[in-house]
Amino acid sequence: MRLATFALSAALAMTGCSTHRAPEAAPPAPEASSQTAEAVKQPLPPPNGSELLTGTAAAFTAACTAGIERAHAQVASLKTLDVKAQGAAVLAAYDEAMASLFNTASRSSLAREVHPDAAMRDAARTCEQLVDTANVEISQDRGVYDALSAVDLSRADDATRYWMQRTLLDFRRAGVDRDDATRAQVKALNEEILKLGQQFGKNIAEDVRTVAFTPKELEGLPEDYLRAHAPGKDGKVVITTNYPDYFPLMTYAKNAKTREKLWRTYRQRAFPQNQPVLSQLIAKRHELATLLGYASWAAYNTETRMTRTPQVAASFIEQLEGVTRARAQREMAELLERKKKDVKGATTVEPWEQDYYEDRLRAERFGFDSQAVRPYLEYARMKEGVMGITSHLWGITFQPVKDTPVWHPEVEAYDVVEGGQSLGRIYLDMHPRNDKYKHAAQFDLVTGQSGKRLPEGVLVCNFARPGELMTHDEVETFFHEFGHLLHAIFSGHQRWSGISGIKTEWDFVETPSMLLQQWAKQPEVMKEFARHFQTNEPIPAELVEKLRASKEFGQGLWARRQLFLSAVSLQYYSRAPGFDTTAVMAELQKQLSPFRHEYRDGTHFELAFGHLDGYSAAYYTYLWSSVIAKDLEAEFQKSGYLNADTALKYRRTVLEPGGAQPAAELVKNFLGRPYSFEAYRAFLDGGAPSTPPSPGAK
Repeated sequence: MRLATFALSAALAMTGCSTHRAPEAAPPAPEASSQTAEAVKQPLPPPNGSELLTGTAAAFTAACTAGIERAHAQVASLKTLDVKAQGAAVLAAYDEAMASLFNTASRSSLAREVHPDAAMRDAARTCEQLVDTANVEISQDRGVYDALSAVDLSRADDATRYWMQRTLLDFRRAGVDRDDATRAQVKALNEEILKLGQQFGKNIAEDVRTVAFTPKELEGLPEDYLRAHAPGKDGKVVITTNYPDYFPLMTYAKNAKTREKLWRTYRQRAFPQNQPVLSQLIAKRHELATLLGYASWAAYNTETRMTRTPQVAASFIEQLEGVTRARAQREMAELLERKKKDVKGATTVEPWEQDYYEDRLRAERFGFDSQAVRPYLEYARMKEGVMGITSHLWGITFQPVKDTPVWHPEVEAYDVVEGGQSLGRIYLDMHPRNDKYKHAAQFDLVTGQSGKRLPEGVLVCNFARPGELMTHDEVETFFHEFGHLLHAIFSGHQRWSGISGIKTEWDFVETPSMLLQQWAKQPEVMKEFARHFQTNEPIPAELVEKLRASKEFGQGLWARRQLFLSAVSLQYYSRAPGFDTTAVMAELQKQLSPFRHEYRDGTHFELAFGHLDGYSAAYYTYLWSSVIAKDLEAEFQKSGYLNADTALKYRRTVLEPGGAQPAAELVKNFLGRPYSFEAYRAFLDGGAPSTPPSPGAK
């Protein structure tokens, strides 16, 4: 997943980054300017976005205050300019104001999720609230809106006009054209929503639960897992709900009661503390949306997406429900048949049995044992592989940076270099620790801007450490998140910070990462870096082929799970508040999942479903992006996954433009046609009796 850098509920979420002063002299009106790789080669200050994450909480707070003050100063400067004669200066001042806020908030969002010091995390939360307040104030400033509206864009390039079109819409979405009382309500609601979202995530991050098992109850788990989880003095082995503990146990533990116990514990995280938080978050967002004239938060949230309306999003979910139904039913029946070999007369497969029996079927039907591939997936080797493959595809190198300050000793920094010039800097924070973000996500640290600042991005994961083995699912996640990271670096060189970086419609942001994760199961890719951690022997080609074949199984069930969660997020924010979130989740599961209600008996998965804050109504983004990614992948299937020419075309047309064009145009520029549903439909091996429309069909 890609995590939004900060929660700007009704503010200008697509703004970019830069902090230089607006020109004092009157420059010419905005003109067309080509955004080429040459702009990247201009000498720029070295990246140093991590510096403030290594000081004191007081220094962090002071920098936060300074960033907000810079933004206000730019806004004040903007209002003194002659819009007719100084149009470019008006745009530049606004761009820099929002850049200062964006980078201040990005730094805070990262610190809140990863910093080991509680005082720093608290300072980051406070800073986010202050930035959100400042951003809402600017987005409701009629003087700023009127000035931007009056800039003559007749000589501007398409990217500038598109940026201003989106910017002015966001001003209206923030209530700039409403009366004073309404704007005050919008501001107050935004502040409440931000605090609730922060609390929701904090409760999830800090609630790591444990279950103690006897060694016998852990039968079936890999030897390296058992070595890393030695029994305590009482003879029990403590297993946490963190990813590196949870997923291997759910896949390999032979004891069904062991799996069920950890499964239920996992779904108790953030209960009961997030129950009132989630209800209030839904209620406040609904209140904000209806105050601004929208029918629901879902209507507000989808307006700036590719879908544009919740009806289109719901139609997309409905169409995919039809396409995936038959395959999911077939796969469920196969799981049940396999379970009957262990449990005579079994009539159902429980949700805590899915991973286990999928793994058994893959081993028995395809001759693929997921444990057999793990010795070839040692973490350090996988990191080298991901970086090496992407280096080959795009002609870049990753140069370690040893002297830059980082917030934890395990964090690594690399400069991304092309032709001797730095494109930006990446940071890898890859291993679990207490009070750290529990999933996998890419965070912006600094959004770059042509000729002014290099982009900096951060990968936050919870993988095994060097010398330890990964699952193949984790390797796919590594490629996925690295796709976000490279998107941030490649797209961070636009003229305006407001379109520099990953500023596409939010239901497209997962597409590049969904695409790159496909590299993790291609034989031509795996043979480049997957070697046995003890013998250094390359992974056998037949094992990779078995892995590929086995990965095809379960795609129908995966899609149904994604549809279910997509419907949950859309429904939660389409309904009037006050409903029982657990009951609605159960209702939707009956409609969309072949598993019986997994939220019975006191489990509350929705309370730890962090996307309900960040993605809110738009969790369907993952499936929407997946459909488009399959269409893009078809081009690489024609030329080969290691074909640098295709990769470069993809970089130039899809990744580098950032938010300079609508996402549909980016895809069309690469494919030479509009995107369609057909590649995904073919991937699922048929499904619906009739061909559904493309995901963008209205």
